[in-house]
Amino acid sequence: MKDYVIALESGLTNYQPLRKIICYDDFDKGLRGWVDLHPNYVGKNFNTLRYSHVDKTQWGPIMLSSASFRFVGTHGSMNGTYSMKLSTRPVANPYTAAPAPGSLSHGIKRLTTHLTKGLRQFEMWYAYTPEQDRQGLSEQAMRAFGAFFDIQDDEYRYFIGARYLNAVDGEMVRRWQVFQAKDVSDLEWAYGVENDWCKHGIDAMWYGERYPDGATDGFEWVPDGYQDLCYNESDDKINWSYFRLLIDTEKREYVELQSGDKVFDLKGMKPTLTAPYARIKGLFNPSIWVENDTDRRVFFYVDSIVISGE
Repeated sequence: MKDYVIALESGLTNYQPLRKIICYDDFDKGLRGWVDLHPNYVGKNFNTLRYSHVDKTQWGPIMLSSASFRFVGTHGSMNGTYSMKLSTRPVANPYTAAPAPGSLSHGIKRLTTHLTKGLRQFEMWYAYTPEQDRQGLSEQAMRAFGAFFDIQDDEYRYFIGARYLNAVDGEMVRRWQVFQAKDVSDLEWAYGVENDWCKHGIDAMWYGERYPDGATDGFEWVPDGYQDLCYNESDDKINWSYFRLLIDTEKREYVELQSGDKVFDLKGMKPTLTAPYARIKGLFNPSIWVENDTDRRVFFYVDSIVISGE
């Protein structure tokens, strides 16, 4: 028997991947297949096919960034020069309203599944800050960020992931939530729009009624989910933080969430299952997003991402 030496990239030492690495995206090497999330321009004159209460055409762009700021200069990424940057536009609606056009930015990698059902994991090192366009400390300008998988198997489509609710209308919340929709109708889910493309449980980033305390019809609070993340003492200083989400696609269930050194046990919590959509069987899309809470841009930086499975 021959002896083999398996050489792994040094950046993987910052991660805890499962046995099979599906992708390792170090954004020093480009966007690695990540793109912004936009509507389906399949209608007349390349417009959207049907009306939606939420305007999805203005979501902020993604780009490669050296994370340069007015005073500190160039931060670079955690392990190099470039990170993937999500940037909102300088707009926001009150929390209880539907998100304003451009108040969110999304990144998505479009994959299909090739492994048997079982454990899947999303890991990343990230940082965030608002644009330093005014005096003062502006931690409360960021409303939320999160990561999830959009999955469709033989029977169901479902969104499974976590959201960090940072602030609601300028008041700090600092609590984790997971995708799990309340028992509402498709009509209620889509803000009263008949025959909306997104059905109950789909795209909870912007669908589902929102409430003054930060609850929504699309998310459930993580038990003991309060966490005071490291923001630093100035809007031009960013700190890289670790995120890990472990799920079970066999059980269609959450397993655990790790943020920094804190691990949340999510066993028994389940996503909302929706009837499958046409033409996307085998869908396995990892995604991230960030949402604005006020009239200024907020930035979300990702040094690298590892998607793995068993």
